[in-house]
Amino acid sequence: MITGTPAARGRACRSIIVTLGGMDAWPTPAVPRLPGTPRPLALFDSARGTVAPTVPVGPARLYVCGITPYDATHLGHAATMITFDLINRLWRDAGHPVRYVQNVTDIDDPLLERAARDREDWVVLAMRETALFREDMAALRIIAPEHYVGAVESIPDIADKVTRLLDEGAAYRLGDGTGDVYFDVHAAPRFGYESRLSRVQMRELFAERGGDPDRPGKRDPLDPLLWRGARDGEPSWAGGDLGPGRPGWHVECATIALNLLGDRIDVQGGGNDLLFPHHEMSAAHAEVLTGRWPFAEHYVHAGMIGLDGEKMSKSKGNLVFVSRLRADRVDLMAVRLALLADHYRADREWTDDLLKAGEERLARWRAATAATAGPSGAQALAAVRERLADDLDTEGALRAVDAWADAALAGEGTDTGAPALVAGTVDALLGVAL
Repeated sequence: MITGTPAARGRACRSIIVTLGGMDAWPTPAVPRLPGTPRPLALFDSARGTVAPTVPVGPARLYVCGITPYDATHLGHAATMITFDLINRLWRDAGHPVRYVQNVTDIDDPLLERAARDREDWVVLAMRETALFREDMAALRIIAPEHYVGAVESIPDIADKVTRLLDEGAAYRLGDGTGDVYFDVHAAPRFGYESRLSRVQMRELFAERGGDPDRPGKRDPLDPLLWRGARDGEPSWAGGDLGPGRPGWHVECATIALNLLGDRIDVQGGGNDLLFPHHEMSAAHAEVLTGRWPFAEHYVHAGMIGLDGEKMSKSKGNLVFVSRLRADRVDLMAVRLALLADHYRADREWTDDLLKAGEERLARWRAATAATAGPSGAQALAAVRERLADDLDTEGALRAVDAWADAALAGEGTDTGAPALVAGTVDALLGVAL
């Protein structure tokens, strides 16, 4: 970890920005082009509480909150990334160019705490786990983002945004000598519209998920941190008029999204544990900065993956790592099918039986698409498109392919082009290579 005077820490951290800046994503898999007529995609919007069509104007703009790289990719991460990969694939199938941005929170308290616990340099830890995440995403055949951006490389832009919020009266210095700057939630008149929670619920979740509602000196318990002033023994960066420090979590994502996607995005996505406070706060920051509402046309949230009756999380230690499955030579296409077997918004359990079902389904589909003929491939494609366009109904899409595969294996149908078309459908729309 970087220690010493703020100036020394600033010089050291500027070298880190050079090291981490301009992150590479991972190789994007080839995506087959499909015939026929695509369906427009409708998604559940958390803010409206209902399914509504996505209507991209120009390129479809997708922002997905990425990892804090202090541990390896687990199946909760995988399920979330697969969800937004499907959205990416369906937009592309419908002919929309997609501008996809994903961040990496490569400086934050959990990362520093893990590095201190393991007596490891936090930069090395972040770089190693980010590299492992990229390998896991490539193995899962996730289409790579156009921009894969770290918080560290974005700090100058974040500091500029925080300074603007101060200048506009939407932020304030705490005044206790720490150099900390907070966002005033009352500057965002629609604050709370996205999560639709009561203040009691928001305060409880804020305390559970990294907030500090009881900190003295804040104007409102829900005000989130924008800039943490330099502390001894912690890394810090030059913040211009802000003084040395490092950014808060929520303004990081707002800044990266605004800089790379503009003031209007089609989908802001992540797991449902990000709905509040992270997405609510980042949207409030962006809306105050741009004067435009809403920040996203859809706020889309994937369910949690559980193990042994509890949410899979690093704090609980009940994790199934993608890299461990890879090391055990588990076919990740079976893992992908297992995670697609339930609806993306559902909180669900990971079990050995679920993986076994995914492996059996994969084997059956591979055998069917190796046949010389089968039932109509065009009808199977249309059925998969129809189900996925309806808020990513993967259960229905998998059933449609199951029905085709069962018929093909039973010797039904004379469409000699069907096996290749169904294999292409499963590849292009579900991301599963047969």
